[in-house]
Amino acid sequence: MEYENRLQTDGGTETTVDSDPLQDGHRQGASETASELAGEDLVIGYRSGDEPVINGESIRVTPGEVTALVGPNGSGKSTLLKGLADQLAPDSGTVRLDGTDVHNLSTKELARKLGLLSQENVSPDSITVEKLVEHGRYPHRGFFDSLAEADRAAVDRAISLAGISHLRDREVGSLSGGQKQLVWIAMVLAQETGILLLDEPTTFLDLHHQLEVMGIVETLRDESDITVILVLHDINQAARYADHMVALKEGAIHARGSPKEVVTEELLAEVFEIDARVERTEHGPRIEPLRARHDDDETESGGTEVTDRPAESTTRKTGSGGRSDHAEGVSD
Repeated sequence: MEYENRLQTDGGTETTVDSDPLQDGHRQGASETASELAGEDLVIGYRSGDEPVINGESIRVTPGEVTALVGPNGSGKSTLLKGLADQLAPDSGTVRLDGTDVHNLSTKELARKLGLLSQENVSPDSITVEKLVEHGRYPHRGFFDSLAEADRAAVDRAISLAGISHLRDREVGSLSGGQKQLVWIAMVLAQETGILLLDEPTTFLDLHHQLEVMGIVETLRDESDITVILVLHDINQAARYADHMVALKEGAIHARGSPKEVVTEELLAEVFEIDARVERTEHGPRIEPLRARHDDDETESGGTEVTDRPAESTTRKTGSGGRSDHAEGVSD
C-alpha cells in the first residue's frame, strides 16, 4: 500500500501530519511476525460524562515499534489507551488485534496477547517482588496450576530485564515508588505478550527511575518484536525513545508521524499552548519550553511571539475505570 506525506489542515489553526507509518521513526522495517493493534472509528467515553472523550478517531499502531501518545492534560491519551486495551468498551467502533476484534477474545486470550500497565496498581505490602512478578503468568496457566519451568524462566527474564534481581526477595511494601514501578513493569513483561501498553510509566518518578523505565522501553524497541504503545507527559522522552508519536487535543488526533514530523514549534503552540524552541539532535527533537501561551499571544500575522519567560506548570489529571483482566490489583 502506498502512503503520501502531507500536511493537512482540518479548519482553523489545527494541523494533522500523516505519513507512512511503516517507514518513519528511529527504525525501519518492522518484523512481519510482530503483533498489530488498530482502532477504527472509536467513540470512547465514561458513564459519568455526557459527551465521549474520543469521538470517531482511528489509529493503527506500527507492529514491532514504539508509539507514544502525547497531549495536554485531559486530551484523551489514557482514555484512548484504555479503549485499545479493552479496559473501556467503545460506544462504537472496533479494536482489532492482529485482525481479530478484541471483543471476540476471552479474558485470558486477550491477556496472552496484550499486556497493560495502568496508572492504578495495588498489591499487598507483604508480597515479595518475585511473587508479584509471578502473577504476570496467570494467563498461561490454570487457576490451581503451579508454575511450570517455562513460567519460572519467563519470570527470571522479566526480573532481569527490569533490573530488579537484587530486589526479588524484598517485600513490595518496603520499596520506593520508583522500585515499585519497575516491579510492576516486570510483572507485565512476564506475561510475554506481543503488545505492551504503558499508561504514564514515568509520571511521579525521579530522573534515575525515569531513565531506567525508558531504558526498558529502548531495549524492547531495539531487541524484540514487541509492539509498545505508551502514554507520556514528557515530550522530550517521547521524541527520544518513540519511533512514532500521536498528538491528541480535546479528544481528537491532531498529528501523527515520526518525532521529527510531529515535534515542531507550531504544534507545541497549537496542541500544548506553549511557546518553545525545538532543537534537532542525534537523539531526536529536543524541546526547550519558554512560556505558556494565552489567547492574546497571536501576532497580527498569525504567527507565534516568543519570549524567554519560563513556562508555567500544569497539574496532572488521570482517568479511571475499565476491565480488570490485566492484573492491576493483586492479592495473595
